[in-house]
Amino acid sequence: MKSFSRISSLLFVALCILPASFLQAQAADIAATPPMGWNSWNHFHNKVDDATIRAQAEAMVSSGMRDAGYTYINIDDTWEGERDSSGVIHTNDKFPDMKALADFVHSKGLKIGIYSSPGPKTCAKYEGSYGHELQDAQTYAAWGIDYLKYDLCGMRDQMKAAGSPEEAHKMMVDAYIKMRDALRSTGRPIVYSLCQYGNDAVWEWGASVGGNLWRTTGDINDHYARMEEIGFGQAGLARFAAPGHWNDPDMLEVGNGGMSSDEYRMHMSLWAILAAPLLAGNDLSTMTPETVGLLTNKEVIAIDQDRAGRQGDRVSAVGPIEIWARSLADGSKAVGIFNRHPGPLSATVDFKQLGFNRTVKARDLWLQKDLGKLDPTYTAKIPGHGVLLLRVSQ
Repeated sequence: MKSFSRISSLLFVALCILPASFLQAQAADIAATPPMGWNSWNHFHNKVDDATIRAQAEAMVSSGMRDAGYTYINIDDTWEGERDSSGVIHTNDKFPDMKALADFVHSKGLKIGIYSSPGPKTCAKYEGSYGHELQDAQTYAAWGIDYLKYDLCGMRDQMKAAGSPEEAHKMMVDAYIKMRDALRSTGRPIVYSLCQYGNDAVWEWGASVGGNLWRTTGDINDHYARMEEIGFGQAGLARFAAPGHWNDPDMLEVGNGGMSSDEYRMHMSLWAILAAPLLAGNDLSTMTPETVGLLTNKEVIAIDQDRAGRQGDRVSAVGPIEIWARSLADGSKAVGIFNRHPGPLSATVDFKQLGFNRTVKARDLWLQKDLGKLDPTYTAKIPGHGVLLLRVSQ
């Protein structure tokens, strides 16, 4: 055991001194496109257990979501039990055998994620990873974990007690670096999701601490006003995203019932243009055909997963009408015309403003219908809280 611990420590030190270029390449390999999957929190909160996770994995396959690109089944907070006398974390009674659960998820052609905090406790007051980072990373790897959401929540009290904002920031950054190095020392590729709510402009330093994605906001909920506030608030962050490192405006609420179909289409369209992780947050085992259609539209998903990895941004805003665009690998552009007003409005897009100097070819991605050639200036009526999502080329 002493020999194993020494080897682990040496690997940990080696990872700390690897060149930045190597670490960036490793991150890009792990999350070359924004992660897609499912997370338990939005719908199930603390009412999640082994049976729930198995049911979600089965539904991800049977619904066609796996074939559409969704990969991760992520367990959020409340799985944690106590540590044993050696400090090893164990699951609670809701999850009798995490290794067996991971094996089941893997048998479905999926991957599995887990949750922890750099603080002593998690948001829900379960056991965090403080002081046990390397130990926990080794446990996760032994279980077969593929994704870690690391939530700052449990470290907030310690940060408040720091002598200054600068010291609190250093404490936070050091905590994320410590778990990054611990994960890498295991040799297992594990997506590293920083959940710290956009604190201290995380988009400026998230990649440097190994984040494959970082939350840019507080929590989303299943109401249009909150989704709108978060989604449109991402303007200006595009330059911080790249393959392996993504801005994360939080999980999807599609199918949870608090928004209209048009609002959910806006939600999906905006997240796709933002190159955002697509982590469903509904009950996959009870989805309506409409919800499945919203989540599995392959042409919308193709925008989100475009291999060039260029996040889109706002082009213009005139009252409640906003136009967003994203450059794609094949030279085309995804163009979203959003109506933030509750009633229908006419909206005009000038394709010259997007770099097209003559008529364009356009395809409506939600209708999956070619619109033929359009004049450089195009006007359409957009439903209230709705979107027209186009793929445009010359």
